[in-house]
Amino acid sequence: MFKFLAGTINTPDGAKITSPLILHLPRLFFLYKRYERFLHDDYTENMSFKQFIKFVTDSNFFWLIQEASTGIPAGFVYLDNITGSENHLHSAEITTCFEQKFWGEKTYICAMEFFDYVFKTFGFYKIKAQIYPQNFRVKTLLKKCGFKLECILKNETLRNGQLQDIELYALMNKKKCEEQ
Repeated sequence: MFKFLAGTINTPDGAKITSPLILHLPRLFFLYKRYERFLHDDYTENMSFKQFIKFVTDSNFFWLIQEASTGIPAGFVYLDNITGSENHLHSAEITTCFEQKFWGEKTYICAMEFFDYVFKTFGFYKIKAQIYPQNFRVKTLLKKCGFKLECILKNETLRNGQLQDIELYALMNKKKCEEQ
C-alpha cells in the first residue's frame, strides 16, 4: 500500500546519488515545520530549508512515504541515533510526519509496512520512539503497532520553558529475538 523512497541511494562503487525524493522536499519541509512542535524541545535549533535538504540528502535512513497506488506523498520517516556497527545495526530511533489525510488506519498500515521493511532490510533488533506524554495520537499508534513503554525520562528537557517528561517506547524485532 506504501512505498519508501530513500533520500540517497548508494551505488555499488560507493557513490551517492539523489533519489526522486528531491522533487518533494518543499512539501516534506512544510510537514516538518508544521509538526516540529511535537518533535523538538527548547534546545533544538530552527532548521532552514537548506539545512533540511542537507539533512535529507546526507542521511542513509530518510525515506519519503508514498501511497503506492497513486504516488501521492503521505509523509516522511527517518531513523537516527543508530546503535551498532556498519555490519550489525542494533537499534535506531524513529521520527515521522504524515499528511493529515493519511492519519488513522492508513498511518497504522504504513507503520507496519515500514517496520517490516527495516527489520528485514537492515536487521535492526529494536526500533525506539521518544514522545512527549501529551502526544496521544502517536502514543496510541505506537501501542497498536506493538511498541511497549520502556521508561519515562522525568524532567528530561525543557519545552516551552517548562520541564518536560519524555516517554521511551520500543518495538522488538520478533524474528531476531527468537534467534537469540
